[in-house]
Amino acid sequence: MKSTFRAQDPAKHACDLLLLPVFGAALKGRSQDLDAALGGLLTRCVAQGDLGKSAGATLLLPVQQGLKAARVLLFQCGTEGTLETLREGLTAAFTLACKSPAKSLALLLSDAQGTGYEEDGLIVEAVLAAHYTAYRFQRYLKDPKPVAATSLALLQSGRASAAQQKALARADALARGIALTRTLGDEPGNVCHPTYLAKEAQRIAKGHAKMSVEVLSEAEMKRLGMGAFLAVSAGSAQPGKLIVLRYRGGPRTAAPHVLVGKGITFDTGGISLKPGPGMDEMKFDMCGAASVLGTLSAVAEAGLPLNVIGVIAAAENMPSGVATRPGDIVKTLSGQTVEILNTDAEGRLVLCDALTYAERFKPASVVDIATLTGAAVIALGSPATALYANNDALATALLSAGEETGDRAWRMPLWEAYQKQLKSNFADMANIGGREAGSVTAACFLARFTKAYPWAHLDIAGSAWRTGGDKGATGRPVRLLMRYLEAQCA
Repeated sequence: MKSTFRAQDPAKHACDLLLLPVFGAALKGRSQDLDAALGGLLTRCVAQGDLGKSAGATLLLPVQQGLKAARVLLFQCGTEGTLETLREGLTAAFTLACKSPAKSLALLLSDAQGTGYEEDGLIVEAVLAAHYTAYRFQRYLKDPKPVAATSLALLQSGRASAAQQKALARADALARGIALTRTLGDEPGNVCHPTYLAKEAQRIAKGHAKMSVEVLSEAEMKRLGMGAFLAVSAGSAQPGKLIVLRYRGGPRTAAPHVLVGKGITFDTGGISLKPGPGMDEMKFDMCGAASVLGTLSAVAEAGLPLNVIGVIAAAENMPSGVATRPGDIVKTLSGQTVEILNTDAEGRLVLCDALTYAERFKPASVVDIATLTGAAVIALGSPATALYANNDALATALLSAGEETGDRAWRMPLWEAYQKQLKSNFADMANIGGREAGSVTAACFLARFTKAYPWAHLDIAGSAWRTGGDKGATGRPVRLLMRYLEAQCA
């Protein structure tokens, strides 16, 4: 969906659907002028309760004399005047719009000014809501039904400023990065395997002069000593890949920010086989890797002035005659040994070697993103990502980015007391710590490989995809990561 600014009277703008925000019981700005042209119709609809006062309520009006818009959609943003209620209103409005036959949409976003929102934030929220609700994954349908809407006009009284155009470009870049993340997550495991992810990284790098990519094969990882990673990919016919995607937007000597993504393209659990029901959703176990690719794509398109490196640990976890067994002991790239008590705790095994590999970049920060534990889902559900960190400043920056974008995280404990649960009689550590505090002990395992730099771990098992009838990847936490990196530019 192409978004543009239009300096035009909303009553004279020709479109299929005109979207008007309402704040509580009040029409603001140019909506009041539009209401006057309609003989007070909009005011009456609001006053009579036809719209409702809760954020997300909508009211679709038919063709009205005096307008060039075919139809008008009122949407409620609530009385609180927060970004959260604005998001609710925009999401509801664009969801309805994208289910309609309307091809051209127009939004009177300027009416939200003066309600506590920053102007560039309004632009970003509107564009993201439009793109997000228009997303459909239909490439395997015989008769796909794409969204009719192809354009969105942001109506205002004057010409767009340079700052507005910059905000729009940033929003478009972010929207495409989120869509890429969702698409990769929604792809089936027989298509999106480690080699596919490597080719996707190469495609992204090819489109940007400041990007480059390197793909390490299993033979190269074996020479390096990445025994934990290779223990996961051992049972699969699909070879594992360590993908390194570099973006150089800052000074050559500036330390990079590293994003490490778990890319288990399908997770059967290995020999510790998962139950059959719901196993189809284990194609989403690479959503951490997908979010790294989506974020790097958005960073490059937006031209952020800093250096970012994405490290993706891509493997498939399958049972076979050559698969890793429970009780096997492997040596990691760090030199530490691990007793693999459960082959379904595989994400931490590929990540620990990837996190050790990240040391060579002398990073300013390292953030790993992983659908790591079901325990994180039990603890926090889907609204929040579980955040662990060995550095308070890094944790605060990520939490702030989550609050600003609505892509929230919640900090969890990383106390030394939990480390004892990883004790092994036969190796330096076990790869699981028992049922208690499963998300915490998984993070404690990773912490043993991250002592050389500021590090944070985002367990997105609850936030990376939706289940049930609305099953699909969410694109989280690309917004959080992008906002965090934008803040580092300052």
